[in-house]
Amino acid sequence: MVLWDWEGYIVRKLVLDWCKGTTMTRFKLLVPFSCEDLNQLSKVVSLRDLVGRKYLHLKKHPLLNGERDQAKDVLFLFNGMEKMQLDFRIGSSELCSDPNEPLPSHVIIVNLLRKYLLPEASILMVTRLSAVEYIPQKYVSRYAQICGFSDPDRQRAYFTSRLLQSEEAAHNKEAQTLIELLYLNLQSESQLAAACFLPSYCWLTCATLHLLHFTSAQAPIRTLTGIYTSFFRLNFGGEVLGTKTGTSVSTQDNHSSLMMYVVRTVGKLAFDGVMNKRTSFSDKELEQWIGGKMKTDEELHQLAMFQTDVLDFFLAPCVKSGKHLSKELFENDDKQYVFAVPAMQEYLAALYVVLGENKSALEKLTSQMSVAIGQASEDVSALVNILSKFVPLRLFAIFNLLKLVPKLYEKMRSRNKGKIARTMAAEMFRTEDSYNEDVLDQVEQSLLGVHGPQPQKYDGSQPFELYPIFMGGLLQYSNRVLLKQLDCNIQSTTVVQITRALRKYLVRELSKPQPPEELMDLLVLLYEFQNPRLTEEVLSSIKSIRLTNIRMTSLKCFILSSVLSCTSSSYHLKELDLSSCFLTCNMLEMLGPALRHSHILNLQFNNLGPDSCILLRDLLLDPKTCLSSLQLCDNPLLDSGISIMLDALPENQSLVYLSLMHTGLGDIGALELAERLQQHTGLQELNVAYNIISDKAAATLVDACREHPSIHTVHLYFNPITDEGKQSLYGRGVPINEGSNRRVKVLASVTEGSDISEDWHPILKVIQENASSWDRKRVKQQLKVFLQDLEWGRKMQQSFWKRLHFRKVQKSVQATLQILEKDSSSKEAK
Repeated sequence: MVLWDWEGYIVRKLVLDWCKGTTMTRFKLLVPFSCEDLNQLSKVVSLRDLVGRKYLHLKKHPLLNGERDQAKDVLFLFNGMEKMQLDFRIGSSELCSDPNEPLPSHVIIVNLLRKYLLPEASILMVTRLSAVEYIPQKYVSRYAQICGFSDPDRQRAYFTSRLLQSEEAAHNKEAQTLIELLYLNLQSESQLAAACFLPSYCWLTCATLHLLHFTSAQAPIRTLTGIYTSFFRLNFGGEVLGTKTGTSVSTQDNHSSLMMYVVRTVGKLAFDGVMNKRTSFSDKELEQWIGGKMKTDEELHQLAMFQTDVLDFFLAPCVKSGKHLSKELFENDDKQYVFAVPAMQEYLAALYVVLGENKSALEKLTSQMSVAIGQASEDVSALVNILSKFVPLRLFAIFNLLKLVPKLYEKMRSRNKGKIARTMAAEMFRTEDSYNEDVLDQVEQSLLGVHGPQPQKYDGSQPFELYPIFMGGLLQYSNRVLLKQLDCNIQSTTVVQITRALRKYLVRELSKPQPPEELMDLLVLLYEFQNPRLTEEVLSSIKSIRLTNIRMTSLKCFILSSVLSCTSSSYHLKELDLSSCFLTCNMLEMLGPALRHSHILNLQFNNLGPDSCILLRDLLLDPKTCLSSLQLCDNPLLDSGISIMLDALPENQSLVYLSLMHTGLGDIGALELAERLQQHTGLQELNVAYNIISDKAAATLVDACREHPSIHTVHLYFNPITDEGKQSLYGRGVPINEGSNRRVKVLASVTEGSDISEDWHPILKVIQENASSWDRKRVKQQLKVFLQDLEWGRKMQQSFWKRLHFRKVQKSVQATLQILEKDSSSKEAK
């Protein structure tokens, strides 16, 4: 007999492999049965009829007639033996050798194991480890426990097949890199490597990585909470924990949901760890939280079964890396246990709270009393109305209390749900977590490890930022449906009460400035919640979304777009800042619906190429867009891309500020821009600095800006323009007609001939803000040219005060140059 730890998948794979002829080829017939289904049979049936009911084509199969030794080619496979009541006593299970004799299903299995019925047939029993003792040893020829992957190559093959399951992914470099990073982390003897010994955690790892890296706008919506809930549904769906050995599954009084037992024991441990910022637990703590105070033999038996079959699935010996362990624990020789996957602790802690298992004893007692009295009050109500005419008023008041208690409890319960909502909001915006990466990056690092330098601002404690997000995700309808199948019921009234309170607390927190990472976490929470009304009401209090330096992925882009799509068409952000977010053309396409909601769109310092300009053109042409400022600095758009985007100028009149700084704009693009400017009458400021525009194209562009009805400023510094060309540009900014007062401000250098430009300060400010991402050699060269111009202008000045002003500007330029040279030398030293 073979005993498996990971039942369902192995049984299916065994049957499929036999069908393909790759395993157990000596058997001509394999007959699989579910013991759970067999246990539901109420009528007696013969073995042949039992096979015929399940598999019609095998009803009269000759190998099952019991003649000669034909049954030697038959293998019976029984899955979930612990769900049947097998009694090997002669008085309880009569002997039988006739496959045509009707018997109860459990008697048929007992006789097969006794070798009275079809003695030549082979039998494979799949069961929990704790049920091994159900079958006497004399009826078992072999035991085996298969827990997971013992061969690293087979493990890697599984990850590869799962992550490259589509043809598109198979040729995707990102997917190949993902597998390499994952395998490097597994080889480093990490905690994940210990967890992925079990195939279930391999599935969870692959499903999470698919969500993080291969989310598509066309695919069905998936959430991180949904993945973990599905994980529990696959592993614990229909599983119960009996209180007595050999008790029938149909006797509900003697069984409890295995998932609820997990929540009340392991969930309680997880919750305590989250509250005390701990991820590792000693043997003594496990005994305290998992065992608790036992009162009956049935409870002790349940605990023994749970510890044998389930506990190791969640908790594993700690692989001491020292990353999140305190010094005392790291030096202590006591064995420490951690959750197999860090996020599992936060999920179970969230489930423990949402299901109300962290209530005080008084709250639980009040709940039970309220239900009982509430049911009684309906039956008593009519009687009270009659008796009120005959009983004294003081006694009648007691009857009225029967109606009052449920209302009092409802008030207490509302306060309890308010506490849950307040906890969610408080955990979302903890000050000490404000310097951590956003929560999705933390999930990825737990799977792929941290490659490169560790984050500098890290306080050494384990952040639990998934905990409040899981709490919100568990309230989603589809997750509640799955949890109900696990006997974990979250009532709709509970969801309404928590949602109502959560809205108030989130709006209050958002009235304070939040760092980009915290804002990203808020968007993840709203996405996991999947409640459009709550999302719209929370977002109505947000005027700007600044996600600067957030490493955007396809999932994060989809989340941002999905969350903003919950708002009405009249909702507009003052600013949407996506600068330095590693955006690509594909991500920009996914963000399309979100971009329409912003007045100021900052897309600086990303990886947007010429193809992205098609999407930007469509955005500008969209009649629903309210875009007034578009910043595209440091994106390789080139002349070809900018030409495409300029097609939108005739029809778009909302744009006021356009920045094409450092986008690869050359003379061809500048001339085309000058030609098309007249088609857009609303533009006021144009920034084409740090490009490759020469004298002639720059002059043409300034002339076009001067003739434009509304442009008042054009940025042209850091372009290869000669000194003569710069002087010409300043003159071109002056109006041609003497009657006109409108002047175009041309920013080409910190000097204007022998005078200092009045706009030298904004020029230097832009350089200081962007120098870290620009070509340092070119920036230093331009700053040296500025210094030469300033030195020449200072010598030409007769006024002491003007020379003093020149010196002040020189010092500012020199300070900027010194910072750049210092950064360059430190990088070379590294």
